[in-house]
Amino acid sequence: MNRKAKAVWHGTGRAGSGHLSSDSGVLADTPYSFKTRFENEKGTNPEELVAAAHAGCFTMALAFALQAAGFTPTELSTEAAVTLEQEGEAFRIGRSALTLRAKIPNIEEAAFVRIAGEAEKNCPVSKVLNATITLDAKLIV
Repeated sequence: MNRKAKAVWHGTGRAGSGHLSSDSGVLADTPYSFKTRFENEKGTNPEELVAAAHAGCFTMALAFALQAAGFTPTELSTEAAVTLEQEGEAFRIGRSALTLRAKIPNIEEAAFVRIAGEAEKNCPVSKVLNATITLDAKLIV
């Protein structure tokens, strides 16, 4: 399996702007800029896309792990908060904090925590991130 996305940038880092596109069309000339990345202007940025990828990947990995263990979740809701940190003159994604809220009938807390932790470690996006990853997993009754 191979997935592709493309970035096109015009101008300088601070004053320039660009757009992102993906082969699926989900991103189609989606604008991004210094202001969407560092000043919270409306629009996307690479860190937001990494956060979405991490949340989606982990949640799907957890759904498969729960299924393999004989559980069917009613709802899995995950937020990923990605932190961009300055490292010398450059920046790096230093942290991705996953917050999971799950409704899973008939599961014990210990099994839930174990399965969620394994899903976090086995999620392909977790494996590719060179960052500290935390998981706050709570069952909702």
